[in-house]
Amino acid sequence: MNKLKKMILMLCLVLSGALCYAHGVARMESQKDNDITLEVLEKSLHGSSDKSGYIAPSINGRVLTVTFNDNLGRVSVEVATIAGDPVQCLSVLTPNGLQFYIPFEGDYIVTFTLSNGDEYYSEFTVTD
Repeated sequence: MNKLKKMILMLCLVLSGALCYAHGVARMESQKDNDITLEVLEKSLHGSSDKSGYIAPSINGRVLTVTFNDNLGRVSVEVATIAGDPVQCLSVLTPNGLQFYIPFEGDYIVTFTLSNGDEYYSEFTVTD
């Protein structure tokens, strides 16, 4: 009898979680829908092949998320305003991902510099 009670309680727990997700109470689907994928463009290439397809930036509100889909070595990532004022800059080993919090509304540019000197960039706007 005790096992039957536990089984029924577990079933109710799983079903309530599934129903909450299905009806949007968990708010998970709205977070995915707000992601805006950014286009990565070449800034300068130094004789190597185009690697812009391996860089996947997206913006969700004030959070810029960058995912590297292949090993590109060490990549320097700089976020700056369109006027050129730096916001954040760091270097990361790939394949990896990172997130930046953008504190103010406005137009920004993110620049990716690979260890061989190749540069890629993407422009985005923060509104909130």
